[in-house]
Amino acid sequence: MSKEGTPEIATSGVGLRVVVIVASWHRELTDALLAGSERALAAAEVASVEIVRVPGTFELSVAAARVARSRSAPDAIVALGVVVRGGTPHFEYVCQAATDGLNRVALETGIPVGFGVLTCDTVEQARDRAGLPGSSEDKGAEAAEAAIATVVALEKYRK
Repeated sequence: MSKEGTPEIATSGVGLRVVVIVASWHRELTDALLAGSERALAAAEVASVEIVRVPGTFELSVAAARVARSRSAPDAIVALGVVVRGGTPHFEYVCQAATDGLNRVALETGIPVGFGVLTCDTVEQARDRAGLPGSSEDKGAEAAEAAIATVVALEKYRK
């Protein structure tokens, strides 16, 4: 089970600005990820949360890059999406592009990017991780918590 070894992250987000970028494919699941992310950000008392919707998981990287390089760049970005394996290599291409692209945004801009992209074999696996009632995990909340915790951990190194 992937939940094994999960750290307890209790961090204050007071004064932080966060942009949550959400893919629209698998809307029920991405809406649940978004709800979990919003709950975590509210619990951390994040000052400002802005939501940006994009068509799919592939578009998360370009949206994150634009947001991170804007004049009003946030303290952190949370990227949320769902990719379910099908019968073609499309799954691998989208998952790899999203992973590499979001990592590159974080590395090139220094803005933490919470990775809340579910890459599952089945819709049932995604439902179990999306934070829906009965889900065993809430990856939207975890991604938001990780982004905030990273901002706080790196605060003393800010230019």
